[in-house]
Amino acid sequence: MLRFMPVGDSMTIGSAGEHTWRHRLWEHLRDTYGGPFTFVGPRETVYDKVAEEPSSYAYAEPDFPRGHLAGWGEGWHHLAPLVADAVRATRADVLLVSLGLIDLGFYTDARQTADNVRRFVASARTANPRVHMVLLPVIHNVRARSEPAFAAEVTAFNELLAKAATDLDDPASPLLVASVPESYDIDLDTYDGTHPNASGEHKLAAAFAQAMYQAWDLGGPYTRP
Repeated sequence: MLRFMPVGDSMTIGSAGEHTWRHRLWEHLRDTYGGPFTFVGPRETVYDKVAEEPSSYAYAEPDFPRGHLAGWGEGWHHLAPLVADAVRATRADVLLVSLGLIDLGFYTDARQTADNVRRFVASARTANPRVHMVLLPVIHNVRARSEPAFAAEVTAFNELLAKAATDLDDPASPLLVASVPESYDIDLDTYDGTHPNASGEHKLAAAFAQAMYQAWDLGGPYTRP
């Protein structure tokens, strides 16, 4: 059984009523992987924006494994201290990580955020020295469009993320940086300039799927809408 752990912020946990990219990727792997797999993590909730707290949510497909390590408003800064325990408890094999926007927006600059990436990777490997990781760069959102200084921090962090992945890559515990599709458009693929709508969910799922297929021959090409 191959165990994937989605790790992320509000774009990963999703809110009540959303399918989430986690669900889209699960559907893709269900159709293409060809072996037993599941999604794992210490949390199973989505975020209720009305109540402003995590909540359970009934997905249309009850077989969807809800496990993840994601939280609304959380970043590398928050999850680096938690990842080792989460990997150890769930025996996760592959971490699918989408983090950084919250860090850069509220907590750390690009270099400090990259330092937390390195702490995260080291910590995850203490729990599973053979854990695989796919890292998604930070996507420029509506704030990056309106604030040049913030956009520059996002760009700088993504460059440091690529360097960290190169420095820390290990044949026993490989690191991939996924490529956000060039067609990703915050006006068309989000509902508020940051959080993905249905088309955005598919594009984020495709970014993870294509990285794993091209590097590890895992699954297949992403062909969903």
